[in-house]
Order: sequence, then C-alpha cells, then structure tokens
Amino acid sequence: MRFFNTTGPINPDRHYHIPPLSRIDLGETLRLFDEERCFVLHAPRQTGKTTVLRALQQELNRSGLYRCVYVNIEVAQAAREDVGAAIRAILDVLAWESAHSIDDGTVEEIWPGILDRSGPHAALKRVLSEWASANSSPIVLFVDEIDALVGDTLISVLRQLRSGYPDRPRRFPQSTVLCGVRDVRDYRIHSASGEVVLGGSAFNIKAESLRLGDFTEVEVRSLLGQHTAETGHVIADDAVAAFWELTNGQPWLVNALAYESCFRNKAPSDRTRAVTANDVLEARERLVLRRDTHLDQLLDKLREPRGRRVIEPLLSGSLPMLRDDDIAYVRDIGLIARRPPLAIANPIYREIIPRELSSDVQETIPHEPAWYVGTDGRLLVAELLAAFQEYFKEHSEHWVDRFGYKEAGPQLLLQAFLQRIVNSGGKIEREYGLGRLRTDLLVVWRTSGKPHQRQKVVIECKLLRGSLTATLKIGLAQTLAYMQRAGTDEGHLVIFDRSEGASWDDKTFRRNERVGGKLITVWGM
Repeated sequence: MRFFNTTGPINPDRHYHIPPLSRIDLGETLRLFDEERCFVLHAPRQTGKTTVLRALQQELNRSGLYRCVYVNIEVAQAAREDVGAAIRAILDVLAWESAHSIDDGTVEEIWPGILDRSGPHAALKRVLSEWASANSSPIVLFVDEIDALVGDTLISVLRQLRSGYPDRPRRFPQSTVLCGVRDVRDYRIHSASGEVVLGGSAFNIKAESLRLGDFTEVEVRSLLGQHTAETGHVIADDAVAAFWELTNGQPWLVNALAYESCFRNKAPSDRTRAVTANDVLEARERLVLRRDTHLDQLLDKLREPRGRRVIEPLLSGSLPMLRDDDIAYVRDIGLIARRPPLAIANPIYREIIPRELSSDVQETIPHEPAWYVGTDGRLLVAELLAAFQEYFKEHSEHWVDRFGYKEAGPQLLLQAFLQRIVNSGGKIEREYGLGRLRTDLLVVWRTSGKPHQRQKVVIECKLLRGSLTATLKIGLAQTLAYMQRAGTDEGHLVIFDRSEGASWDDKTFRRNERVGGKLITVWGM
C-alpha cells in the first residue's frame, strides 16, 4: 500500500505523489540545457527539490543527449571552513554518483591524484574538466544542498565552477544546476579572514533562478484522490477544502496532514468512515504540538535577525521600513507567502509561530483552565481577560524583554496566556499582517455537553497610536467588523499603551461600548 511521504525524495512505488516533472516548465528547462546554461533551482525545505532533480536526471539520461549526474554535497557541511576536507568529500561523492548513475569510473580514477597535485582550490575544476573531456556526450551536473556549505569552502566551490564555465561543453560540464533553499544571490559568505563575498559575485554565470512552487489546489485534490482510489477511503469535500485552506499547498504540510488524518488517527483508519474536516483540524493540532523536524527547522529561522526583522512587524501589525533582501530571504525559506501582500505563508505557520515564540511563558503561567469555565461549559472570557490584565501589569516588563520580539511582545504575551487556558477545550485562530496596526484573535471554544456547539469570541489587539479617542474609534469599528465576519456577539478590544512614562493607573481600564447594536468590552493595559 502506498502512503503520504514526509521524509526524503518520493518513491513512486511507495508514495502518493504529483509527477515531479509536471511541477516545472519542462520545455523551458530543457531549453536551458540546450543553450548550455547554468542556473539555480531553489525552494524551501521539503518541497520536492531533490525529487524533481532526480526525475530530471532520468529524463536527460534517457534522452541520450547528455550524461547527467546528481550529487548531494551536504556531506561537506561538517568540514565547515576546512576547504581541503570539504573538497575531498565532494569529489568522493561525485566519483560514487558518476560510477553508479551513468556507469562512468573516470572521476574515481583521477580525483585523488589531481587533489594531491593541484590542491583543494583548483582540484574540483580540474576533475570536472578532465571528466568532461573524457566523455563524448556533454556532461550535466546537478549540485544539491549547495547552501549547506559555508565560508571559504563555499567561496572555493563557487569560484571553481565559475572559472571552468568558459571551457564548456568540451572541457567542462555543459550545464551546472545549483540547488538549495535560497537563491545564490542571497549567499552572504564570511571567509575565515572576515572577507564578505556575495554569492552572486562568486557565481555570476547563472542564467536563470527557478523557484519550485507549492502544490496548486488541483494538485492537492489529486494527491488526496490517489488515496481514495487505492483504498476506497473517502475524504469528504469539507476535509479536502480544509487541507487546502490550512496548508496553501505547502508540500510537506499537505503530506504530513494527510498522513496524520488518514493513517495515524485511529478513527479515520477505519476505511468505512470518511475523513472529515474535524479530523483534519485535530490532525493539525497534533502536528503543531509535536513540532516535527520540518517545523523545527523553519522556526529556528525566527531567531535570526533577518527573520525577526520581517516576522515581528507582521505579528505586531506595525509599518517598518523593510529591506528587500530580508523579504527575499524570508520568502525563500518559506516563512512568508511568495507574492504580495506580505503575510505568513499559511495558517499552520501562522498558528505555530506565536506559539513557539511564547512557549516559555505558557509553561510558567500558574492559572488553570478550570478557573475560567462556567457551569454551563462556556468560557468566561471577561474573567479571563481581567486575570490577564493583572498578569500583564505584574509580569509584562519581564516577559516582553525576554521575547526578543519586543514590538510584538504584548500580543505574544496575551496569546500565550489565552493558549494556556484554551488548550483544554478550544482553539485560537489568528489573523495578522503588515500595516494592519492590529492582531485579530478568534477564540473558538467547545462547550461541554454540546459537541456541535461552538462559542466564538473575538479579541482585537491594538497598540495605542496617538490619542486614546482615535484608537478607540478605529479599534471598535475593526472589532465590530470582525465580529460580524465571525458570526458572534462576543467581542473584546484590548489596547496596549506602550507610551514611555505612562502610569499603570492611567493606562489600565475596563469599559463597555455599544457599537452597531453589539456590546464590546474594551480593556486598557
């Protein structure tokens, strides 16, 4: 039986999959090889880059026009700045791959002697040159995980590839494809001597930079449909819609969510019962809480200054002057959407990012969920926000400074407090974006004894900008609009006053406002 794959390249015999070559413009890509071009293929981790390269390698070798070899040079990452050790590892991998993929032992025979004679800063070029010269058909070289290299090692590899470029195709590979998470323009390389070399200048021969995209909605439906066709296990229409809405087609998320929903969850593993949207939502929660490697690697980027400079304004809703290269970097690694406007890439990332940034706080909050649940099973949101108001007054200075995301600190602290309580019987849906000057939270609570009844509560967060009167006017209108969109009569507006010198007595308040026929509770902090 095939299954949804979340680890490594696709095996068509074992995994449901989208045909790899259908995910690129094959005709355009083949033209680049025909024109002897060198280019870059990049995309976030676990989106299918290696699977596409392997399929493309088979296509080129099947054509008989080229001899194509794929090499993954991640093994050289451990060498760090030791250029000699890194080049030795790369040449050894190249020898093994060429021998096994195109039955060519040339590299195996020549590389040790060349490395001894020429040294690591020239050996790669010399080996590629002699290898290409010994072949009657043009060589095409795929170099995967190129951005795993660092410092002088990366500089040496890029410069050797560039220096051999004029000799192609008779005395150097006709085309070289560099594959990694980022575009080569983003390789900011610090050598051991402190020299900064931009990747674009060390490899300025690229003709194109191809970005492998996410799945389309049609492809998500096709992938899920393969499971139904092979097992008879129905995935309901609302579940299919949920897969698309939660992931926006991010390949690893689609497969991970599908595997969790169709194989790991005991109820849907009963093939007589259809997978429902609720199954998918529960699977999402398990993924978020489990934090698989894909999510851990992604969230690690939140700590980098370049990631923080883009993500923090999105969480706080502020309007900073963002640098284009920061935006390009965060987009390349998959944290934000590929196209404007700036937004977190998908709802699952939107959910996990604030949880990750505030996880320490959640662990230390002494409040228990049972304190804020009424006898009718409803969440007592007013009591919860009153408790947070006191908590914020006592602890905000300590926690906001610890976040690292100081501008978004108040919103993150509130979300941590809410998450700690809501985890026991509900969820929080989040909306935020650059320039919104607010964070929209929708608490959805499962009332006890009524499994299909949901309590919905809108909590709008705003930073005080200018006068309280002006902030109130705008904030109340925004809260009302969100309440109407969410279909609820429960709404709260939280205004954080970050003004220097403002006393807690002046900025702490609670009042009720009636707007558009709805009651909205306003909290000052």
